[in-house]
Amino acid sequence: MRVVLSAPCHFGLESVLSSEIRRMGGENLEVTDGRITFEGDESMIARANIGLRTAERVQLVLGRFEARSFEELFQGVKKIPFEDYIGKKDAFPVKGGWSLKSQLFSISDCQSIIKKAIVTRLQEVYNLSWFEETGTTYAVEFGINRDNVMITLDTTGTGLHKRGYRKNAVLAPIKETLAAGIIDLAHIYPDTVLYDPFCGSGTMLIESAMHAMRIAPGLRRRFAAEKWDWLPQTVWQQERQRAFDLIKRDATFRAYGSDIDPAAVELAQYNAKQAGVGTRIEIVQRDVKDFYMPDEKGVVICNPPYGERLLDLKTAQEIYETMGKVFSQGYPHRYYIISPDMEFEKSFGRMADKRRKLYNGMIPCQLYMYFKEEQKKASKPSRAKPYPDRRDHRIKK
Repeated sequence: MRVVLSAPCHFGLESVLSSEIRRMGGENLEVTDGRITFEGDESMIARANIGLRTAERVQLVLGRFEARSFEELFQGVKKIPFEDYIGKKDAFPVKGGWSLKSQLFSISDCQSIIKKAIVTRLQEVYNLSWFEETGTTYAVEFGINRDNVMITLDTTGTGLHKRGYRKNAVLAPIKETLAAGIIDLAHIYPDTVLYDPFCGSGTMLIESAMHAMRIAPGLRRRFAAEKWDWLPQTVWQQERQRAFDLIKRDATFRAYGSDIDPAAVELAQYNAKQAGVGTRIEIVQRDVKDFYMPDEKGVVICNPPYGERLLDLKTAQEIYETMGKVFSQGYPHRYYIISPDMEFEKSFGRMADKRRKLYNGMIPCQLYMYFKEEQKKASKPSRAKPYPDRRDHRIKK
């Protein structure tokens, strides 16, 4: 059976998600702001949920039509063959919805109309006057963009950013899906050596290890569509086995993280172990002013604290200045830093080679990318011990 799916994502990550979908076999992609719509067979429902790193969820598209009035909305929804998916006893709450630049802008009113239309359709098909809705849940969602309506079923349940490894987090953690997008943009490979001097609960480190080793982010969790009667369990079993077989166990990836907060270090170590990548990651307690990278080629990806999130702006800019000094030591490396401070480059002391606008929650940010050698000759590397060997700072379990 052919299906049409829709996957929302963080604004700015559309190209990253598009590439992910194409690599896993998605067809006929349609890219809009913050969303990719694509096609595949029914196995794509399981494959997308298990394997997509930057999607927020996967929705099964049931119908698309224009509506500028509640009557047009009602009639458009009523034409959709919901009986192909929803049984007599199944629950079908109209949960999520949004409207942008459309005549129909009241979300609650649209929810009521859509629910009424579905009930009317199913009453006619099943010859019932009332639905108990005690069976499997099929959560109905809708989006209206410039009067174009899209009706979907949520196949995911709990958002895809919930990988299952991060039971707890420090204050203001970066979302896993956003971290995965940054990692993709930073071109992390199976042999990459990665550093994060503001590791917090370890999200960047863990997502990098999973990316490098090709570990599917949804391999250890369950999804709403697994309970759907019409979608065979064999599909999920086959796609999990497929994802398991794709893991690169011979990857030489290593990651080194640090944080000034000892509680964050301990939490990051725990989360890395829960994710199954604890042996690939080493984490120590350290102030960024003591950060040092050895001579081997490496990549720094970090989400430093900033004024709107944890610190006052002046303190944050002092940290950026320190980063600019310690990051320029030794051989040249690549750096990817996300920050909402439009004057970050001034504090850091170097203009980015490239910038990309992203959103961390509701906060507009820039991903500052440094991948070219500075014009000046790189300074001679320090004789200090390599980053991972400063055992006096290590936090023991």
